[in-house]
Amino acid sequence: MDERVFGSRRARPFHEDDGGFTSVGMVLALLVCLSLIFTAAQVYRVNTASARVQDVADAAALAAENQVAEFILVARVCDALVLSLTLTSLVCFGVGLAALCVPGAAGASAKLLDAGKAVVKARDKFSQRATQGLDALQKVLPFLCAANAAAVAVENGVGQARSSYVALAVLVPGSGKELKVEASQGTQDVEEAVDQNAEQIKEDAERAEQAAQEANRAKKEAFDHDCGNNPSYCLYERAKSLAGLHGDSNPLYRNVDAWSFSIPLERARAYYRQRLRQEGPANGSAEEGARSALRKRLYGFAVDLLARGYVVDTPQEFRASFPLLPKNADEVRRTELYGESVYPVTQGQDGPPVMHAWSGCPSAAGFTGRGSIADLDRGGYGTCDDCRFTASSMGSVAAASSSIQNGFEYHYRAVARQAELYQQARKELDPCSQDVKGKVEEVLESMDEALKDAAKKRISVEPPGSLGVVVLAADLGSTVPSSGLGSSFVKGQGQLGPRAAVSGATLLADDANEGSNVISSLLDGFSVEENLPVAALRGVLECWSSLLSAYTKGQSALVDGLARALDVVPLASQSGLGTWAAEQMTDVMAKAGLEPAKVESLKPVLVNTGRVVAKDSGSFAVRFNQVKQRSSALMGESADVFSSVLSNVEQQAVELLGSSYTIATVQPLGELGPSIPLTVTLPEPVHNAGSGLVESLAERLRTLEVQVTGVRSWD
Repeated sequence: MDERVFGSRRARPFHEDDGGFTSVGMVLALLVCLSLIFTAAQVYRVNTASARVQDVADAAALAAENQVAEFILVARVCDALVLSLTLTSLVCFGVGLAALCVPGAAGASAKLLDAGKAVVKARDKFSQRATQGLDALQKVLPFLCAANAAAVAVENGVGQARSSYVALAVLVPGSGKELKVEASQGTQDVEEAVDQNAEQIKEDAERAEQAAQEANRAKKEAFDHDCGNNPSYCLYERAKSLAGLHGDSNPLYRNVDAWSFSIPLERARAYYRQRLRQEGPANGSAEEGARSALRKRLYGFAVDLLARGYVVDTPQEFRASFPLLPKNADEVRRTELYGESVYPVTQGQDGPPVMHAWSGCPSAAGFTGRGSIADLDRGGYGTCDDCRFTASSMGSVAAASSSIQNGFEYHYRAVARQAELYQQARKELDPCSQDVKGKVEEVLESMDEALKDAAKKRISVEPPGSLGVVVLAADLGSTVPSSGLGSSFVKGQGQLGPRAAVSGATLLADDANEGSNVISSLLDGFSVEENLPVAALRGVLECWSSLLSAYTKGQSALVDGLARALDVVPLASQSGLGTWAAEQMTDVMAKAGLEPAKVESLKPVLVNTGRVVAKDSGSFAVRFNQVKQRSSALMGESADVFSSVLSNVEQQAVELLGSSYTIATVQPLGELGPSIPLTVTLPEPVHNAGSGLVESLAERLRTLEVQVTGVRSWD
């Protein structure tokens, strides 16, 4: 009920009757407001001064874990070098093997094979030294991280009045796994296979090359007589001019590589079929009629004879039969034409019987039998006055187009002769080629296994700090909370003592471009020495440069690197074995299935310390986790954690001399090529501080009495 209804008011202190403040009330209200404002400001200043150490702890944790990220990147660079050297050695062996199949490239082959062996030794030597260097570096990694974190803490105290920061980084896990990379058995097997087969491959390749030269000469000569000499006399031109053959029955080839011996055989078959259909006497004389009849019989014989011919031409063998028409009377006697009883015989009126060339001869009318050229050759026959048929007539008809260049049979016989020479050369070439290919394939099989083996023999690291880092930080300076805020509302006495904080960081994968760029640019500024023995060795080094990209780009870079190496060596030869070997090796490389490696750079990120220690079973992680779980009793436990951590770090501190640390040196060609050191430059604060920094930090932190109220949990 509103009191004003009854006309009375209840009296209130510091208020006027009309409800307003009295002067005293107004003063008191202002005093309360000012007190609250200055108190809130003081609380903010106290919290800010206390929380600043947390920011320093975070910065120190990121700085410490960044050292771990850089170590992992260095390890990946070493891994890239090991892999690229392995691939380079295999490429050297492969290209050297292909060059071994080319007698003219024997010098380059020897250099390449020796270079392959040198690269294998360089790879094994570098791999061993790199793992030793990385293993030694990861043992001092806790100190490097601690020194970097401490330097960041000190730098954060510069310029801040009464601030004196110290920070101690503890890696989780505290120690890494020992590195060990076994020598790649695959490349050793390739080297052994090359040594076992190289000499025999070279000898067989030389014999194959000589036989191939003879075979190719014969093939080229046959090609010219068939159609290569067009528009001059050749089978193509003669078939076109004499028989009017065109199109598929009389094809024209411009290149011997697209031509085969089956072409002239088919052309001759079509030619004689066409001539048989077209044959007729040029005039009405009996002698011309006789010659036409004999030509027709010869063409019919040719059609049947060439039907028995064949050409078998495969990469493994060559067999051919080019049946020859007789070119004179002696050769006619060795054919079926000689014994055929197809010629009309008439009985002479006053003398011996007469044999005629064909039944159309005017004097053959009423013939009583038939005889053969063999019968005529044995004697007892007279000569017809009209057709003039004798035992040599068929030979004369055949000789007309067999002995001069404008005759079809002349060029056919030339092709048949070259086919025989080609077959003889192939009998020498094919077994040698098969032997070479068999031995090359044996080496390539071991190379295929080596590529698979290369994917396993890699440098993989799990260094200290791979799970993360925990940083213990403290501000040993003191500050007056009322500094800069002096007034009667804030107590001017008392100081904030040392403040402590804990922070954690771990690594997350970042954009892959950075790691890829580091590896790809590893040989930036690297130039091939002009005084290397042969261009092939310069090609090896250029190939190595390309194959470094295989670590990040995978299969495509491997094939590209091989192509660059093959371009250096002339592999063209008559036998084609060098080109074949290069193609086979390219297929092996293309099927290797080399996937791009994980080369993304790692960056440190802040996380809850519980996430850092949760995956580790080390003494520090276990104790730290226990302390966090008993955060209400942090006073005593914190001292224990600090004490155990300090002892752990002090034991791992080492004396570092110099400002850089050489992991290993790469000499891909041994004494023949360049020497490229892989060096890690130490941060300047670490180099300047020396191992005494850890002892100094430990001593200062041991004197610190950590005070935690329990109001705020550890982050």
